[in-house]
Amino acid sequence: MATYTTEIASDKLISDNPIHQRLLKAYIAAKPWIKGSLLEVGCGEGRGVEILLPLAENYLGIDKIGEVIDSLRARFPETRFQQAVIPPFAQLEDSSFDTVVSFQVIEHIQADRLFLEEIYRVLKPGGKAIISTPNINHTLSRNPWHIREYKPTELAQLAGSIFDQVEAKGIGGNEKVWEYHAANRASVQKIMRFDILNLQHRLPAWILRMPYEVLNRLNRNKLHKEQGNAVVDISHEDYLLMDDPSEGLDLFYILHKA
Repeated sequence: MATYTTEIASDKLISDNPIHQRLLKAYIAAKPWIKGSLLEVGCGEGRGVEILLPLAENYLGIDKIGEVIDSLRARFPETRFQQAVIPPFAQLEDSSFDTVVSFQVIEHIQADRLFLEEIYRVLKPGGKAIISTPNINHTLSRNPWHIREYKPTELAQLAGSIFDQVEAKGIGGNEKVWEYHAANRASVQKIMRFDILNLQHRLPAWILRMPYEVLNRLNRNKLHKEQGNAVVDISHEDYLLMDDPSEGLDLFYILHKA
């Protein structure tokens, strides 16, 4: 039985529903750009595989966790999955994919420039990559699972130094989404008021991971108890693709290779 961290977010835990739907939206928003040979970098437990498969001629999903790959191979026996620690993408040839998607991954990668360079390398000429990552301007506290988070201009500048064109968009939401986010922010701030020494930014990430998990899970359960249907009723349709990335909880960028 899978153990879900708050970082992964489960489609099976009701209190995780707003986060799950937000992550699912990236796959749905990416559909217009999916074609040909498709690579997903960081496929995780396969949240969007069923959305992507009908749109691509072929699909390869890679992830670092071997157990996840084994589970996906059992669920999708006719689909390719590989275990890989990236970057680099050592097993993949130059110019071999029409499309690459990578959602909520780059913030976990120490060598983020190499990560994007490798995506550019494996794309065919004329190919596109679609990536998403949290917008740090809307982050509620330090996430010790993340190496870094980006402002919209920071990611645009990094990607623009590698790719030939960058379309910068965001995953935002309607009033229902922002009301949940505001309640979440208020709840987190009540917890963080006890951090008078600003330890969340001073301690090493590995020390913070366990208390982060405990407090984050307690907070999500608390919000579910207090808001009830406001948590359950949020769907991917409540999350919106925004032309202005600053309006997004997540950055959603389409990267072009000429």
